[in-house]
Amino acid sequence: MSQKTILDCEAEKVISMHTAQRWQQRERELHSWLEREKITKRSKQTLLLGHVAIDAELLPALTLLKEQGIPTEFSCAGVSALDEPEDHSLYAYITFPACEQTECFIQLAMQRMKHRLLVTFEPARNRYDLSSFYIGHNRSFCLLMLRCAQAVAVANKQQRANG
Repeated sequence: MSQKTILDCEAEKVISMHTAQRWQQRERELHSWLEREKITKRSKQTLLLGHVAIDAELLPALTLLKEQGIPTEFSCAGVSALDEPEDHSLYAYITFPACEQTECFIQLAMQRMKHRLLVTFEPARNRYDLSSFYIGHNRSFCLLMLRCAQAVAVANKQQRANG
């Protein structure tokens, strides 16, 4: 197997579908964000989920996902272009290890969030990254992730009642 083939197998794969126009819009948003002055409106708010500090905006979604048996590895409600999580928000994301529960949740999230969600898969780490497709849509990403987690909770409750 050639080095190129090995790298291709390990490369991150975009799972969600986006038009060329949306990718171009995302690129313009990124360049605009990089050029403008960053003003911190408030300090990053963190809370504990178990023994892990997470962004307060994601706590409701991550708590509900955990209750529904959907594992998560990493999350952030926004980071800077320099990867300074205490500072300016760029995009929000949640990382999920691949498993049946995760894949069901991802399908639901893609149906509900449509073009607002970017889903990638990392074969080398066997995990998915779900993030806000648009730059600076962090709050809506957090709220939409919560709505998706709530939908899974309702479906699970109905399944237990019927089963």
